Amino acid sequence: MTSNPIAETVRSLMPRAKAELTELVAFESVADEAVAPRSECEAAANWVADALRAEDFQDVALLDTPDGSQSVYGVLPGPAGAPTVLLYAHYDVQPKLDESVWLSPPFELTERNGRWYGRGTADCKGGFIMHLLALRALKANGGVPVTVKVIVEGSEEQGTGGLERYAEQHPELLTADAIVIGDAGNFRVGLPTVTATLRGMTMIRVTIDTLEGNLHSGQFGGAAPDALAALIRVLDSLRGPDGSTVIDGLAGDQVWEGLQYPEEDFRQDAKVLSGVSLPGAGTVADRIWARPAVTVIGIDAHPVAGATPSVPKSARAQISLRVPPGEDSAEVTKLLFAHIEKHTPWDARVSLEQVGQGQPFQADTSSPAYASMADAMRIAYPGEEMQTAGMGGSIPLCNTLASLYPESEILLIGLSEPEAQIHAPNESVSPEELERLSVAEAHFLVNYARSKQA
Repeated sequence: MTSNPIAETVRSLMPRAKAELTELVAFESVADEAVAPRSECEAAANWVADALRAEDFQDVALLDTPDGSQSVYGVLPGPAGAPTVLLYAHYDVQPKLDESVWLSPPFELTERNGRWYGRGTADCKGGFIMHLLALRALKANGGVPVTVKVIVEGSEEQGTGGLERYAEQHPELLTADAIVIGDAGNFRVGLPTVTATLRGMTMIRVTIDTLEGNLHSGQFGGAAPDALAALIRVLDSLRGPDGSTVIDGLAGDQVWEGLQYPEEDFRQDAKVLSGVSLPGAGTVADRIWARPAVTVIGIDAHPVAGATPSVPKSARAQISLRVPPGEDSAEVTKLLFAHIEKHTPWDARVSLEQVGQGQPFQADTSSPAYASMADAMRIAYPGEEMQTAGMGGSIPLCNTLASLYPESEILLIGLSEPEAQIHAPNESVSPEELERLSVAEAHFLVNYARSKQA
């Protein structure tokens, strides 16, 4: 990394960053009381609020959002006439999943092979630490040249829309000239990347009922309608013979024109088992950034342990459908509901419940903020040019912000490169990426302030 005062300051702050991320990771802040106590999210929110106060932020507040979560907000005033930049992260995390698969405790930051492991290290508690590092570096080198607003969400991973609804009800709160969403990631370690598109998401629960009670499979099996078999038929109808997602009425042939993702690299990043084929058609980039993708993320049925030879009366599944840019998630949800109702066999009773939704997003990469970020990335990543990629995941707030503030320039950066394994066991962050992206964000704020003065 080219020596400069900002980079040197960030490097000197890395031990403090590790200590703070260790404290923040220790909170099991899953925004689902069925998984973790609400007190864990409350403690994490208070930690974030205290960190902002320690950096001289004003109007620091824990915002009670309509979904029952809390988002943390604060403002750091800049020079008179300076532009305003909103920095976003979230402190809530995915559940730990199968703790036996973790090589170290999921809520205990552990250094191993040059990476820091723990739930939320990359997604997205590390994103908040990145913002703090950038601001501290600027304060140590002449001051922060813009007014900074920070918003740290408390339920992003649940997709329940708390902050989106709050922002709609208080549209003046998050106004900014530029918005930096710290919840994306580089295409791979060492390759500076901004994310230009996000798929949206709709999440639903499907319940199929066929009998008043479970029945002996020897006495009734063969004629009694099996609820789990019916559910399996429904789930199978959501994919074509090649594994592509197939929803009646929804296009599935979109093409990604930008940075490509070589199949062998993807197989390695996704840890696909040897000999297992990738489902779907088109390039990998088409499939993960431009097209719909359905995933069955949970099934309630008879467990294998203690199974009895009986025909099940009921079965339930939770389905996540990633919605490609250019589609409307509400309309796609209607198509998904209609598809499931059409493909439910044997006139079984099917009930559908939506449990989450977020719109896809597409950024304007020709905006001045992107030029400011490209220059900043050249400093933080010597010899590398900033790349523009898509991201298959969803950040529901992005579309809300774009709708509320159409003049704002929105950029997505972050720590969730492929090795981070976000949402999976053994999530980790590269401290080198945390350092470089903090340097990049600090230089971006300087560049952006200058661009507005020109």
